[in-house]
Amino acid sequence: MTTTETVRRAFNVYEYASMRERGILTETERVELLDGDIRVMSPIGPLHAAVVSKIVKYLTAQLGDTAIVSPQNPVRLNDYSEPQPDLAVLRYRADFYAQAHPTADASLILIEVADSTVAYDRGEKIPRYAAAGIPEVWLLDLPQQMIEQYTVPARGQYTRVQRLFPGDTLTSPTVSGIVLPVGALVG
Repeated sequence: MTTTETVRRAFNVYEYASMRERGILTETERVELLDGDIRVMSPIGPLHAAVVSKIVKYLTAQLGDTAIVSPQNPVRLNDYSEPQPDLAVLRYRADFYAQAHPTADASLILIEVADSTVAYDRGEKIPRYAAAGIPEVWLLDLPQQMIEQYTVPARGQYTRVQRLFPGDTLTSPTVSGIVLPVGALVG
């Protein structure tokens, strides 16, 4: 008797895009591509949506036309990963990335808002953001009423992690002018 080993088939970003174009994956399906795997994302609840809207309001007011605030849109990290962070602060481009999804090089800050996905965001997505060289990531841990700010990626991990709580102020070392009251976002 011979045994056969099951081999995982990784999809690349081009095949993933083709699945959307051909209707295999629909625009209403909440999925993202990580390391060649198509992952189902959690549904967005009202608290999650409200926090994302608050962050958009604050960042848009503070950044004006110096950067693009992109809510719940894909960012291409490499040929096999195209996650959808809750928010991305992107380098400004006049075409707003109309020709292709922004890449890791275009990403200044990626933001994950987690009410039920803290472990997934912290354990799966943030390490991939570090490996791609994203300079700054925020994880809003709503159950713990805390923001984790990840900076200084090196060798596939963030070398600086700061935990901020209501009463603290989040200041971005990557994008000057971003100063946010933590309590207004997670409190």
